[in-house]
Amino acid sequence: MKKSRHTFRQTVFSIVTLTVMGCSGHQGAGLTVGSQAPRLPTKTLDDVGGDLSRMTTYRQPDPRMYHYSLDKALAMGKPILLEFATPGHCSICDRQLQITKSLLEKYQPNVLFLHMDQYENPEAFKAYRVMGDPWTFVIDAHGIVRYQEPGPMLYQEMDSAIKAALPTDAPAQRVSSLN
Repeated sequence: MKKSRHTFRQTVFSIVTLTVMGCSGHQGAGLTVGSQAPRLPTKTLDDVGGDLSRMTTYRQPDPRMYHYSLDKALAMGKPILLEFATPGHCSICDRQLQITKSLLEKYQPNVLFLHMDQYENPEAFKAYRVMGDPWTFVIDAHGIVRYQEPGPMLYQEMDSAIKAALPTDAPAQRVSSLN
């Protein structure tokens, strides 16, 4: 009886820890803010014949997050929100991608939004030193990492990180019906 109670407490502690820290529970890697974002080719929707199921394990993907290869997106000279999330093994990633999609509505076309699923773009996870997911990077128009956050984020946190990476002379943002 005493042993099962101890096991139960350990299980509850593990679940709470994973919920608070993200699916990986690891918070130490990633790129340094201020570093150049790695440029590498990644899969695009065109590469998989438009089949979103070959791009992501996300249940409700937005095709706009899969149009550009990471190297091409960095060459466009626009800020980028780069979301590493693999909902196929991370339930928190689903919520994170919902937030990402709502911000896409607010900032497109001034910001590019890219989603990398570990199963489909493992080389991007390695290049960005992502040790679990979700993991968010905001990259400025010059390809410099301006923000990174391992683990889940709130809408306001992600929104602030994007605003901070926008050029000061950027045209006024389209007002979203979410505000």
